[in-house]
Amino acid sequence: MEAGARLAFVMPLVVVLLLMIFSLGVRGVDVVVDGGGGGAAAARRRRVEVGVILDRRTWLGNISWACMELAVEDFYADEERASYTTALRLHLRDTRLDAVDAASAGVDLLKNVHVQAIVGPQTSAQAKFLAELGEKSSVPVVSFSANSPCRTASQTPYFIRTAWNDSSQAEAIASLVQRFNWRDVIPVIEDDDSNTRFIPDLVDALRNAEIRVTHRCKIHPSAGADDIKKVVLSLKEKWTSVFVVRMSYQLALSFFKHAKDEGMMGQGFVWIAAYGLTDIFDVVGSPAFDVMQGVIGMKPYVNDTKQLQNFRQRWRKMYKSENPGTTLSEPTISGLYAYDTVWALALAAEKAGYVNSDFLLSEKNNGSTDFDRINTSNAAKKLQSTLLNIDFQGMSGKFQFQDMHLLSMTYEIINIVGEEQRVVGFWTPEFNISRGLNTKADVNEIIWPGGETTVPRGWLFPMNKTLKIGVPAKPGFSGFIKKEKDNFTGLCIKVFEEVLNGLPYKIPHDYVEFGNGKGESNGTYDELIYKVYQKDFDAAVGDITILANRSLYVDFTLPYTESGVRMLVPVQDQRQKTAWTFLQPLTADLWLGTAAFFVLTGFVVWFIEHRTNEDFRGPPVNQIGSVFYFAFSTLVFAHRQKIVNNLSRVLLVIWLFVVLILQQSYTASLSSILTVEQLQPTVTNLDEVIRKGANVGYLNDSFMPELLKRLKIDESKLIALDSPDEYNEALSTGRVAVVVDEIPYLKVFLSKYCHNYTMVGPTYKFDGFGFAFPLGSPLTAEISRGILNFTSSNRMAQLERELYNNRTCPDKDDSQTSSSLTLRSFLGLFIITGASSLLALFLHVVITLYNHRHYLSSASSSQSSWCGWFAILLKIFHEGDRPNAPQLDEPAVSNANTTADTPWSRPDHHIIENVDSGSDVESVREEDREDFVQGPDPPSFAYMHSERGQ
Repeated sequence: MEAGARLAFVMPLVVVLLLMIFSLGVRGVDVVVDGGGGGAAAARRRRVEVGVILDRRTWLGNISWACMELAVEDFYADEERASYTTALRLHLRDTRLDAVDAASAGVDLLKNVHVQAIVGPQTSAQAKFLAELGEKSSVPVVSFSANSPCRTASQTPYFIRTAWNDSSQAEAIASLVQRFNWRDVIPVIEDDDSNTRFIPDLVDALRNAEIRVTHRCKIHPSAGADDIKKVVLSLKEKWTSVFVVRMSYQLALSFFKHAKDEGMMGQGFVWIAAYGLTDIFDVVGSPAFDVMQGVIGMKPYVNDTKQLQNFRQRWRKMYKSENPGTTLSEPTISGLYAYDTVWALALAAEKAGYVNSDFLLSEKNNGSTDFDRINTSNAAKKLQSTLLNIDFQGMSGKFQFQDMHLLSMTYEIINIVGEEQRVVGFWTPEFNISRGLNTKADVNEIIWPGGETTVPRGWLFPMNKTLKIGVPAKPGFSGFIKKEKDNFTGLCIKVFEEVLNGLPYKIPHDYVEFGNGKGESNGTYDELIYKVYQKDFDAAVGDITILANRSLYVDFTLPYTESGVRMLVPVQDQRQKTAWTFLQPLTADLWLGTAAFFVLTGFVVWFIEHRTNEDFRGPPVNQIGSVFYFAFSTLVFAHRQKIVNNLSRVLLVIWLFVVLILQQSYTASLSSILTVEQLQPTVTNLDEVIRKGANVGYLNDSFMPELLKRLKIDESKLIALDSPDEYNEALSTGRVAVVVDEIPYLKVFLSKYCHNYTMVGPTYKFDGFGFAFPLGSPLTAEISRGILNFTSSNRMAQLERELYNNRTCPDKDDSQTSSSLTLRSFLGLFIITGASSLLALFLHVVITLYNHRHYLSSASSSQSSWCGWFAILLKIFHEGDRPNAPQLDEPAVSNANTTADTPWSRPDHHIIENVDSGSDVESVREEDREDFVQGPDPPSFAYMHSERGQ
């Protein structure tokens, strides 16, 4: 259906034009090249008629025809083909490049010559008509230079292209651009049918490699010098400096001459010549080299075999004899394709076998022109199907069809330096861009336009351009953006200027306030972003938060401030003074633990001291009082008892150290509780605000309303504020319960009102402040790299200190309140003093028992009850040595189980006599008994439990 529609559209035009041509008797020159040669074998060969349509006044037509003549000669001159029964006979129609002339020649070849194939429409415009003609007659139309008139081969089944597919060249160019990390490319093409398929293929390949095509430049084939200059100047104003060029030789010469005159063949520019243009250096020579220095070109790779070298010599000799004064030294690749095309047709004709030409005018179709009466040719059909299966090694390389094109293999990358085409690398489907055919090594050094060897970055700041930068009006927070007369200052402006100064090139720029002329904003920040999107501004600089919805319209740099949104709330003192505040420094377990160790320490000191120290003796009640008095008096270091035992002294030193630490800690904690403000936020989260139905403040013209709505806050509860002073007024009067804003703004506020407010609640993550540029702007990446370098420097920290007035305001959370001291905090000290007490007690017991070992030894023979042993031990550890007490003698008691003196008989000395079993007991003197009766001291606890006491 599509072919029929095209045919219905094209054919009437063709008919009219053909009638005009035939009426004028216009017809191309008929040149016949017979491949039969001489001799008997040649005479027996059947002729296969092949039409050739070329314009020999063009470089391409002249070169190609010379190659085709040599191809016919070489093919049938080979002795291996002496037995061939067919021979091609070429009928040249030397027409102009006009499509109507080509169509006229095609009809003539079909009608009068009965050709079975047509070779050589040079242009895509000619191919359009001849492809329709070939489809109507089933005659293959073979072209080695023109592109297919349709994007898919199925639409033109009889149009065969004996050249590589442009889609493979597009992939090679995209790989080259990707290899050097260029992100934007501008195709510059001739606006004719030759690029119908190439441009879509190129754009698709670049996009698959994530390379942007921001602009396409088309030049009409008949463009004059002024038109071309306008095109060059328009390209000069673009940011992108990577161009892919494909156009005819004469148009390319004029274009590159103007580009050179405008300084676009200098440093920083990249020019990639697609195949179709790279033959210009072989055809035109020095004029092309002069204006295209540093250009990179793509050419199909042709292996330089001996056969090719011999062919060049014969072609050069023949061509120069026919074209004296030519500068051409060798055929172009298109000429090699023409050579191989003739060989392929000759092989196909022999393989298909001779079939009488059955091309006749239809007797059934009574059209008014010969075109209407054209019928199909079975012989041509067979030739076409055979041709598509031909496979051989041709002069240009492997000759094999794929999708109605020659199979694409390898492209070589050339670099124009001087008058030399330097091969710097190759593109292959296997290794992509590489130095050699069988290696992955990088390409050789490239000399770029301007003679530089450093790879251009792929974009340039447009010449004679000044960036127009939009700056938001910020009356409230002037630390970020501030306008002083005609100058802008503030953190955002300073950071941007510092980053620009760090770039290796200068960027002229002007700041334009996005305001109403009265210091007020001319809209929201979203509207400012949209102005950048509409190209009203080249960039936007200010306290602009990076948001997802904004990034749909502009490209943001990396952030240069910290990110996040928090709540600002008032704080109040939570201190409560009571009569029992003095107990708060210590927890209950610490109070109890401390008291227990006081008692323990006092008891151990009393136990050690009371035998030898009069200060610790006396009635039981007095001794108990001494224990507690001594222990608790150490709290204020007011103990008066004299310590005489070394163990007690060591223990006391350790205990006083513990008491000192406890005392100082208690004092510090109590002072903190009584004097330090325990400021607590009045609100801790937004849920509490929502429950109370309180108002929420936010910064005017910001994105906060949308965020707060997503957090389920009623829109009627939102109040817009403009400055830190308004924040303070609204919070202090209760007009709003909290202010929700970005952290940089809140820090500026707290640098002025730190005492009464704090930031609380979770941090809602955002990307911070960034600079906005149009989508695809190369400055985005450059400025982002500059921000990374700058934000890590001391200069950024200095700017932030200036913004916050060299003040930092810590969050007023629970970490600032005084908490009670716990037992765990002093557990180590208690372990030390407890262990010391037990150790001193143990040593005292051991030493005392050791000193009384003789007494215990004598008592062991007469004492058997545990009560008796308890009394003996109690006697030993309770009675002390008192040098000033009177000596008392105990009366003699005859008892086999008691051999020791009474406890009070020797108050000054522990003199214990050992009495053996069965011996007489020494009598106690009577005067001593009287002393006992009249003595002032009561009987000891040990004596009352002895048998004598009983």
